[in-house]
Amino acid sequence: MEHLITGTALAAMLATGAAQAQETLRMATIAPSLGQAITMATFANIVNDNLEGVTIEVAGGGAATLHQLEIGRGNLEMSMTSPNIYDLMAAGAAMYQNEADAAEAAENVQLLMWFPYGQYHYAVRGDSDIQLLDDIEGATVFIGPQGGGAYHSARRWIEASTGLVVGEDYEAISANWQTGFQAFLDGSVEMYVNGCLDPCQQFLQFSETESLRFIQPEMTEGPEVEAFLGEYSFLEEIPAGIYENQTNDGPVISHNTSVGIAISADLDEELVYQITRAFWENLDQVTSQAPWAAALDVNFAAEQRGLMQLHPGARRYYEEVGAL
Repeated sequence: MEHLITGTALAAMLATGAAQAQETLRMATIAPSLGQAITMATFANIVNDNLEGVTIEVAGGGAATLHQLEIGRGNLEMSMTSPNIYDLMAAGAAMYQNEADAAEAAENVQLLMWFPYGQYHYAVRGDSDIQLLDDIEGATVFIGPQGGGAYHSARRWIEASTGLVVGEDYEAISANWQTGFQAFLDGSVEMYVNGCLDPCQQFLQFSETESLRFIQPEMTEGPEVEAFLGEYSFLEEIPAGIYENQTNDGPVISHNTSVGIAISADLDEELVYQITRAFWENLDQVTSQAPWAAALDVNFAAEQRGLMQLHPGARRYYEEVGAL
């Protein structure tokens, strides 16, 4: 079920006294409690507060892979994306192989901005016998909703860095984000994976009452790891001491990638320019209250990643500020 997680009142009347035409855009994102959804809801709130005549309505829940397809089909205006899932959609591959219109729909999906997904946190209880990612052999874990981009990435990282294969060497439960986290809370799974920009809500909650440890594979380099990272992912450390009751005595190596806000190519260039401008020129409204917002960077946002192209309106703004 989807949950409305943001939205503002309609803009006031124009100075002439006539009612201003209101543009309502639909944005879909993943589970509202996840960091990427919070980033996107914050984006919507900033635009809604600072751009008259535009309201972005955000619905949280479901898979970004499907939301992106719905933009291409004309049923949404904005969603979460990533270089990998866009390239797969453009090729009609992987989770899109049974969607006959995927490649055609991809032509109607463009980019507004990229932002860091956050390090993938492979978490166990502080007293767990699992000391390394290699130790999950025989374990039951949650690595993301099956069929989603996070599951795909975590599965591939585990196989590339440890050689362990899901369904053969360890079991990954089929669950959505909320159910997967609950399974970790109640001890039904031995490892829980969440990619997020620290501090992450789930780990703040868990570490209030229990000890927590993040783990890494024994080997974090080699040809398999390099192939996994490819063009879009990169190694990044999770520092020690971020969370209460975190037992790591040093940094843990994990992987990070880019995600972004996809937008319909059908939207007017001026409208998308004003949306992009409203966000970046007012980002300082939240940075002091949201440490993760400091990770947002206009140059990172505009970089070319994969096949996806910037919407002309977004490109115009990034060219104006020297990011392109």
